[in-house]
Amino acid sequence: MFRFRRNQPRVTVEEARSRVSGAAPAAVLLDVREKPEWNAGHAPGAVHAPLSGLVAGGARPAAAAGRPLVVICRSGHRSRQAAELLGRRGERAVDVRGGMNAWAAAGYPVGVERGNSGRIA
Repeated sequence: MFRFRRNQPRVTVEEARSRVSGAAPAAVLLDVREKPEWNAGHAPGAVHAPLSGLVAGGARPAAAAGRPLVVICRSGHRSRQAAELLGRRGERAVDVRGGMNAWAAAGYPVGVERGNSGRIA
């Protein structure tokens, strides 16, 4: 499948949140989990692009065009694959160590489209 480069950039959830928060975020949080996982709960402001679609040659969403990417999944495995794939395509992408599990454990918000609390699936 994928081979990881040892120098592939990875960030902590604290670094990730600082890059994607604020009035003028430096990067876009790109969630690469599949639709049922996304629907169960995701970080506010995240953009959805399932890894399966990226592997199949899909482009990143327009909302993330021309922006650095902070890639997240449930545990950090798929996001690492996605960051490497996007990097090979010339994108500026880092992945989040520990993924949404670490995000939620740090006390950061997880919600759903309707604004309710979400969960990590």
